[in-house]
Amino acid sequence: MKSVNRRDFLKLSGTSLIGLTLGSVALRANAQEQLQADDPSAKALNYTAASTVDGAKCNNCMYIQGADGEQHRPCAIFPNKLVNANGWCSAWVKRPG
Repeated sequence: MKSVNRRDFLKLSGTSLIGLTLGSVALRANAQEQLQADDPSAKALNYTAASTVDGAKCNNCMYIQGADGEQHRPCAIFPNKLVNANGWCSAWVKRPG
């Protein structure tokens, strides 16, 4: 097994961080269409554009992307789709913090 020296580790870490950042930007750029309730993935996860679960909305879910305050934002669960910030689905997980 080859050991990784400090310099190689830092290069790899920096490259990974840049890749993750650009990947997040790409996700936001590609997501242009709003998720519809009749979409097969939305149906499978019981997505609704207006949450009926107290304290649980897409806006406070760990999978939501984009800037706070935007009404429709990208979501890691629904690639290339925008979800309503006030929506909910069964994949909802409270955002840490």
